Amino acid sequence: MFTGIVEETGSLLSVERGSVSAVLSIRAGKVLEGTKIGDSIAVNGVCLTVIRLGQDRFSADVMAETLRRSTLGRLGIGDSLNLERAMAADGRFGGHIVSGHIDGTGRIASIRKEENAVWYRIEASASILKYIVEKGSIAIDGISLTVAAVDETGFQVSVIPHTREVTALSERRVGDGVNLENDLIGKYVDRLLSFHQKEDAGSQAGGLTLDFLAEHGMI
Repeated sequence: MFTGIVEETGSLLSVERGSVSAVLSIRAGKVLEGTKIGDSIAVNGVCLTVIRLGQDRFSADVMAETLRRSTLGRLGIGDSLNLERAMAADGRFGGHIVSGHIDGTGRIASIRKEENAVWYRIEASASILKYIVEKGSIAIDGISLTVAAVDETGFQVSVIPHTREVTALSERRVGDGVNLENDLIGKYVDRLLSFHQKEDAGSQAGGLTLDFLAEHGMI
């Protein structure tokens, strides 16, 4: 579990590509403190497991499904990466509940400055937008942000200078892809409601009830 508060930006050192998977080697500093092989680190919002550790780097496996769902397969050597270790049990929730299991990607459609803030408009698919609400939470490349506006094709966030300075967001340009993770609670609520609706529909379609028998003069 993560919070969306980026601890540092690392950089991609190398990519070992398999037929459909990859191993990333990432330069890092702070997130290596106390980290052991098998620990989780969020890389641009994607939860990865550490398989090798060096003095100033770590390596992680990336399976085919992760490459399909995220922007990790499009990274270039030297690209900056947002890094966050899994949250400690006694840590603070500075952002929101982030699982590191992203829902898909979006595209930066526009960037505009407004005094000390910078507005980013992100275009995304309907399957992602259905869980986004104004003033709700969204994780963009692992950064916990508040949704300022949402419409049928995208949403907007307003970013303070500190967030841009300590994350890789300052290097993103119009047209770049970003990893998106919706609010976890919203997804669970939607799933539970859909199950109840199916159960209700099933009982109405094929189940016998006292009301049905009374309506048809059987009791």
